[in-house]
Amino acid sequence: MPLIIILVDCGIELIPREIRHHSAVRKNYSSRIYSSQILDNALHHTAMKNLEGSEKRGRPDIAHLCLLNALGSPLNKSGNLTLFIHTTNNKIYKINPEIRITRNYNRFKGLIGKLLIDGNINANGIQLISQYKGNLKNLIDEYKNPDIYLFSSKGKRINDYNELFIGDSSNQVVAIIGGFQKSNFSEEILKLSDNLISISKYALDAWVVISKIINFYELYHKII
Repeated sequence: MPLIIILVDCGIELIPREIRHHSAVRKNYSSRIYSSQILDNALHHTAMKNLEGSEKRGRPDIAHLCLLNALGSPLNKSGNLTLFIHTTNNKIYKINPEIRITRNYNRFKGLIGKLLIDGNINANGIQLISQYKGNLKNLIDEYKNPDIYLFSSKGKRINDYNELFIGDSSNQVVAIIGGFQKSNFSEEILKLSDNLISISKYALDAWVVISKIINFYELYHKII
C-alpha cells in the first residue's frame, strides 16, 4: 500500500505584486525568467518584512530538498509513494513519481515558476506535476478511511517505527509534514487528524523528517 505524503504550507509562490517595486526584488526580477519570479527569502528578505505570514513564505529551498529526498528513496523507486505539495496559498500539486527533479536550486526555482504560471508541468506528453482542484480535506476524503498522521515536534513522541504504523496494515497511510522552517500547523491542518506525532527529541528540518518517515515505512514494509 503506497505511503501518501503531503508536504503542507510550502513557501512556494510568485513574488507578490505589492513588493515587486522593492529594490531587493527589482535587482533580479525579469518577466522572461521563471526563476527570478519566485519569492525567495534569501534574496528578498528585506522586501518581505511586512508580508503577512512571512515566517512561512519564500522558502522554495525546503520543498526542493524534501522532493530530492522523497523521490530518490527506495520507496518511490518501488512505486510505493504518492507525493503532494501544498503551498501557503492553498494550492495543491501532485508529483509524478517518475519526475527527475534537478539538483540545481536555481533551475528548480525555474521549474516552480513555470508550474505556478502554467498550472502544470508536462514533458513528452506526460504530466509530471499537476494541480489538484480542491483543498486538503477534499484530497484526503478521496482515500477510504486512511490513517492520518501529522508530524510535529509538539506531538506524542515515538521511539520505534513499529509504534507508528500500528493500525490495519491494509489501510492507506497519509503523512502530513510541514514544509516550512518556522511556525506551526494552521488550525485548518490540525483539524485533519488527532494523531500528532513526534519522531525525535530534537526539532528536525522538514527534509530530515520526510526522509525518516519514508525510511520508517520502508523498514515496516521491508522495502529495501
